[in-house]
Amino acid sequence: MLNLSNLHQIMVDYRRHFHQYPEVSYDEVNTRKYIIKELENLGLKPFTFSGKDVAVEIAGQQPGKTVIIRADMDALPVFEETGLPFSSKIDGVMHACGHDGHMAILLGLIHYFKEHPDKIVGKIRFLFQHAEEDVPAGAIEVVKSGGLKDADAIFGFHLWEPLELGKIGVRSGPTMAGCDKFTLSIFGNGGHGSMPNETVDPTIIAAQFITQIQTIVSRSLHPLEHAVISIGELKSGTNYNVIPDTAYIAGTVRQFGKEIAEKIHNRMDKIISGLCESFGAKYQLEYLHGDPTLVNDDELYKMVKKIAIQLFGEKRVEEINPILGSEDFSNYTEVIPGMYTYIGIGRPGETYGHHHPKFDIDESMLVPAATLISQSVIHFLAGKEESINLYQANNI
Repeated sequence: MLNLSNLHQIMVDYRRHFHQYPEVSYDEVNTRKYIIKELENLGLKPFTFSGKDVAVEIAGQQPGKTVIIRADMDALPVFEETGLPFSSKIDGVMHACGHDGHMAILLGLIHYFKEHPDKIVGKIRFLFQHAEEDVPAGAIEVVKSGGLKDADAIFGFHLWEPLELGKIGVRSGPTMAGCDKFTLSIFGNGGHGSMPNETVDPTIIAAQFITQIQTIVSRSLHPLEHAVISIGELKSGTNYNVIPDTAYIAGTVRQFGKEIAEKIHNRMDKIISGLCESFGAKYQLEYLHGDPTLVNDDELYKMVKKIAIQLFGEKRVEEINPILGSEDFSNYTEVIPGMYTYIGIGRPGETYGHHHPKFDIDESMLVPAATLISQSVIHFLAGKEESINLYQANNI
């Protein structure tokens, strides 16, 4: 029979394997093969929706709802600097966000429910999703390929460094920001740096654009409409004494609603249009709407929060503020009810943030995460709480 100690070791072994063999978005070929092999070894029949994800289903002994549990598979183009004995064997690629742990948790849940189908009223679909870190996101392909078909709800989770080790972060409603990308090309008329009067200087226009768009959040949006506009790229010229013909800017917008995104896009266009008209330049502004806002379903939030308090105690469950990072899990919550939960792995002064070359997870939280998610799924399907005896709160 599956018990706490061997479930922990199963998940640790999985996590360390994935950590050694990371693959970036849309290139999770060997990761998929490994997961498929492990599922087949368990006597299961994995399949795919998009051709890039891996899914498997376990049905209970009674008919009922269908629920999805999702984990992301991709790593990042980062050179690892952790010094771990199981560090990445792939140069320039690293699981620097925790997706190795997410896959391990999902496989651990599959082990558990494979042995305990009596806990399932209905059906659980386990989804290993590709390309969470990229744009366009892998979740979009899963949705378009029918990955949410017949599903009544979806659960996701993140091993979360900003949250103190052992805590569970929950929130109802808008939880993670929508993520947009914009690019701007400004076409002027270059010339010698000593004769700027004979030019249309795109660098001057770019500088004024960067300054003016910072007023969009403070002056064009309602004070309660949260958004961030950041410039990531600025390119203009190749020589110190030559005014260039063109300037290029690229950046990101984080917001909590499509209406806010549209306001920002429109204001950007008016600002650059006015600047270019006044200077005699031309421009091309492209605004790409990426992942939408991740919105947690209120009823699922209440359920998960209640179960988390019962498992770990009220002091361990924290209401988190909205996060301006984005997550392509939002593409699922636009279609069906979903709940995205945060599993605290942060040790102040001892860990590095997500996407850092020295980022590492705390493996002691694999079992608590699996416990919370499995208990929540069991409750959702059965409509009542049932103990699965995987974890005791006083073990934190």
